[in-house]
Amino acid sequence: MKTVLSIQSHVAFGYVGNRAAAFPLQRLGHDVIVVNTVQFSNHTGYGAWTGQVFTAEHIVDVIDGVAERGGIDACDAVLSGYMGDAALGQVIVETAARVKAANPRAVYCCDPVMGDVGRGFFVRPGIPDFMKAHAVPAADVVTPNQFELEFLTGRTVGSLADALAATAALRARGPRVVLVTSLTRAEAPADRIEMLVDTADGAWVVATPRLPLDPPPNGAGDAVAALFLAHYLKAFDAAAAVEQASAAIYAVFEETRRRGKRELQLIAAQDELVAPRTVFRAEKVR
Repeated sequence: MKTVLSIQSHVAFGYVGNRAAAFPLQRLGHDVIVVNTVQFSNHTGYGAWTGQVFTAEHIVDVIDGVAERGGIDACDAVLSGYMGDAALGQVIVETAARVKAANPRAVYCCDPVMGDVGRGFFVRPGIPDFMKAHAVPAADVVTPNQFELEFLTGRTVGSLADALAATAALRARGPRVVLVTSLTRAEAPADRIEMLVDTADGAWVVATPRLPLDPPPNGAGDAVAALFLAHYLKAFDAAAAVEQASAAIYAVFEETRRRGKRELQLIAAQDELVAPRTVFRAEKVR
């Protein structure tokens, strides 16, 4: 069992941010210290929501309280997602450094939540630039989607070669592992969607069927980052971690479609978070 400090958004209804990340981490045997950067009624994909973004001072206060209980020193990893604003981002980066000072083997996994294909950016001004200049270079693992990868590297990704060039450029800026959570490329079948994980030791692609989900459920990237981190912390094997993460999120998608729901069916599919019935093998591509 590892202890993960997860700092990201919270919704009362639905599964995004910490609501999509904490349960998979716990179901896979890890202890989770949850710090919420926002508290919203529901995710913003609905177009209307209530709640507020917490101030940086509030988050510092909560983290200091956790530290007084020995929680910071006990952490094996920090996971961050939706940040709310750049000031909160600075607190998160500083907290990750604080954790790594106490435990040099600790891992900072940054899910650079900023936007997506078709939607563009959906975060406050300042967040994308903060991600590029500060959060990503501080991270050990980053989990962008394809839109975020293109922004962070200034590269267009249309092929596997493009994707590998972009992930290599991102690794050159600090992270040792880059997981692209949703890759679409010209030479791949249109009915498949891929994940690509790139490390100094190699790169692997895993493909799963593209399920007809309309609208696509929010929070999938949050869940994938948590699933990947949960498995990566066990043996620091990126290829094995991406296989397990892809199988688990595919099972969640299948259950979500079967039930006709808009929200990720993490609870209904919880057994498959641990032991997915269908496993998709990762192909080494570098």
